[in-house]
Amino acid sequence: MLALRMIYMLVALILSITVHEFFHAWMANYLGDPTAKRMGRLSLNPLVHLDPMGTIMMLMAVYSGVGIGWGKPVPVNPYGGRMNPRTLMGITGFAGPFSNLLLAIAVAFPLRFGSLPAGVLRDFTWVMATVNISLAVFNMLPIPPLDGFSVLMAILNAIRRPWAYNSFQALARLESQGPILLWLLIMFGALMPVNILGLILSPPINFLYRLILGI
Repeated sequence: MLALRMIYMLVALILSITVHEFFHAWMANYLGDPTAKRMGRLSLNPLVHLDPMGTIMMLMAVYSGVGIGWGKPVPVNPYGGRMNPRTLMGITGFAGPFSNLLLAIAVAFPLRFGSLPAGVLRDFTWVMATVNISLAVFNMLPIPPLDGFSVLMAILNAIRRPWAYNSFQALARLESQGPILLWLLIMFGALMPVNILGLILSPPINFLYRLILGI
């Protein structure tokens, strides 16, 4: 049963990350930047979105329950669209987590209304819904290179107030340190008695579980 659940988790992650990256590419193209489309990323083929190292880490995360996998970042030219570069990046960034929420809602529908009999399909659908909710919440963390950081920077850039400008500039200076901070949160969270990242993510994830899955 454990092995079967691991297979469900791996397949769900691959499908969910594929949809996530496709929505990034689709939104960038919709907003006027065809970079991802020209590079073949406007596709639902998982092979064009999987990153070799991210895939290995995904396998390790599924096996050990610690860590995270990722897809190949979608190339976006912030100056190639029809709007402010930060706004374009914010909307394009938000499209990824939003797609995971939509996918979670879509697969949860038969679960909520009991139209799926117990068995493999129901078990996989449940895993698919929970994986997408978790991906959506995790990627909205305002830490670079996660999508939530692009969304936060777009919001701050749009607010014409000194505090927003100062916050924007301070975060921009720390942007290059974001990946290190993210890894520290993930690894120390797995080793420390109190998982800080888990404490941050659990409330919104549990709220969406109740809202979407009814649990």
